[in-house]
Amino acid sequence: MENINSLVNVSVFGNPENQKKSRIKIRELAARAGIYPASIHTLYLGFGKGELGGFSVPAINIRNMTYDFARLVFRLAKELHIGPFIFEIARGEVGYTDQTHDEYATSVLAAAVSEQWKGPVFIQADHTQFSAPKFQEDPQGQLETLKSFIKSAIDAGFYNIDIDASTLVDLGKTSLNEQQKNNAEMTAALTAYVRSIEPSDVTVSVGAEIGHIGGKNSTVEEFEAFMQLFISDLTSQFALFPLIKEKYYKGTIPHLSKISVQTGTSHGGIMLKDGSMQAVAIDFDVHTGIGKSAREKYGMGGPVQHGASTVPVEFFHKFVESKAIEVHLATGFQNIMYSAMPEQLKREMGTWLDANCASEKKEGQTHEQFLYVTRKKANKPFKKVLWQLSDEEKKPILQGLEKELRELFSQLHLENTDKMIKKYV
Repeated sequence: MENINSLVNVSVFGNPENQKKSRIKIRELAARAGIYPASIHTLYLGFGKGELGGFSVPAINIRNMTYDFARLVFRLAKELHIGPFIFEIARGEVGYTDQTHDEYATSVLAAAVSEQWKGPVFIQADHTQFSAPKFQEDPQGQLETLKSFIKSAIDAGFYNIDIDASTLVDLGKTSLNEQQKNNAEMTAALTAYVRSIEPSDVTVSVGAEIGHIGGKNSTVEEFEAFMQLFISDLTSQFALFPLIKEKYYKGTIPHLSKISVQTGTSHGGIMLKDGSMQAVAIDFDVHTGIGKSAREKYGMGGPVQHGASTVPVEFFHKFVESKAIEVHLATGFQNIMYSAMPEQLKREMGTWLDANCASEKKEGQTHEQFLYVTRKKANKPFKKVLWQLSDEEKKPILQGLEKELRELFSQLHLENTDKMIKKYV
C-alpha cells in the first residue's frame, strides 16, 4: 500500500520524467492485478435489447483528491457488489482542475490497485464540447482541436467518449433538421474519428447530446431528427476511414450507445440570494419518451441525465423508473468537499477567488453566489494542498462523500449488479 501511495503522489506531483515512470509502473501493477480500462458500450446495448434494466449508471466527475475519492468509490462498490459505475472528467475540468487524461486515468487505476479491485474500470471523457463562437470562426479548427482531445483521452484509457455538439444547435431555424444539422454533422465526424483510432479489441462507447444543459427541454421529435441526420452523415464519414471497414467488416459499424438530453436542470444548480438552492423541476417524461425511441428504433441504451448533482437525492429513484441509463454527478461532490474542508483553507480559497475571478462577478450577485459559481476554479491553485491534507483533515470530507454515495447507489438500484459485468463487458 505504501508503495502505491508513493507512486501515485509522484505520478501527480513529481517532475515530468518521474511522473512518466510512476504512471507506467501503476499501469503495470493494475494489469497484473487484472484491472483494465474498459468500454461500457456492450452493457448499454444490453439495455437496448431489453436484456437489462432496473438500474441507472452513475458517472462521477472527480475534481480534486482523485486518488482518495476513487478509492472510496471502489471500496463501496466491492462492499455493495456494484458492477457498472463510471469515473469521468469533462473537457473544461481538465483545464481548471489541472488533470491531464493520463494523470486522471492513472490516479483512478492506482485507487483500484489500492482497494484490490478486479476487472474493468470505466473512464469517460465527459462533455467533449464544441465552442459555438469558435466553430463559427473556424469549423475545421474546432473539429481538429476536439480530435486531438479525443486522441489524448483514448490513448490514456478513456474508452467512453461523450461528444457534445449540442452547443451548435440553432433553435432560431425553422425546421428540426436545420436546428440539429451542425450537431449531427460534427457528432458524426467525431464518432467516425473515434472508430478510426480505438484499439483493435475495443468498441469505444460514444454518447451524443441533443439539448444543451440549461436550455429548452428535449423532445422525441428533436431526437429522431438528430438521429436520422447523424446516421446519414456517419455513413458518408466511414468512406473516409478504410480501417473502420476492416475492423467491422462482418457486421454493422457501431454508432451511439446513449443520448444526453435536457430535462430542466442546469450544471451546478442555481444558488439564490439567501444561500439556498433553487428548486429543480425535472421532466422525467423526457427520459421515458426519448428512451423508448432510442431503444426500439436505434438499439441504444437510452437517455443520459446531466446536471443532476443538485437534485435532491431522494428523487434519484425516478431516473431508474424513467429508464435513464446514466446520471452525471459533479457539483454535489464538490459542495461536500468544500463544506467539510478545514475552515482556514476555505478562507484562503475564497481570498484567491476574490483576487483572481473578480471580473466574473455579475451585477446583483451576493458574495456567496459569486463564490459558489467560481470556486471550481480554485481546484487548480489549491490542488496540491487538498491532495496532501492529513488523514484527520480528509476524514470529514470522505465521510460526507461516503454518505452521499451510499444513498445515490441505493436510489439508483445498483446493489448486486456486479454479476452482469462478466457477461456484457
